[in-house]
Amino acid sequence: MTDKTPKLLVDALGAMDSIAEFLGGVSFVEYAANKMLRSAVERQFEILGEACTRLAKLESSWIQSVTHLKLAIDLRNRIIHGYDSVDDEIVYFTAKEDLEGLRADLSALLAQRG
Repeated sequence: MTDKTPKLLVDALGAMDSIAEFLGGVSFVEYAANKMLRSAVERQFEILGEACTRLAKLESSWIQSVTHLKLAIDLRNRIIHGYDSVDDEIVYFTAKEDLEGLRADLSALLAQRG
């Protein structure tokens, strides 16, 4: 790990914490109807994806070994570059169903650094 790695791990985990907080108890219908909430969640995915992009550049083996690291990067790119065609269902269900594996892997890597 480089000196930048722990901060990037903390940033990624913080973004996932924010996503979980924002979506706690929120149905897809509520999410889709709330522009401010969608914007907040998308912003956290941008942060998560950028942190994961930087981690993958510093620790190239992680792209294969860290659960859903590439998914976070790809979703960030879709939000940034395809802002006019972001699929709310993909964002919502990725947040609800796909982040725990990434969170577990990144938390373990941060603990190793500890």
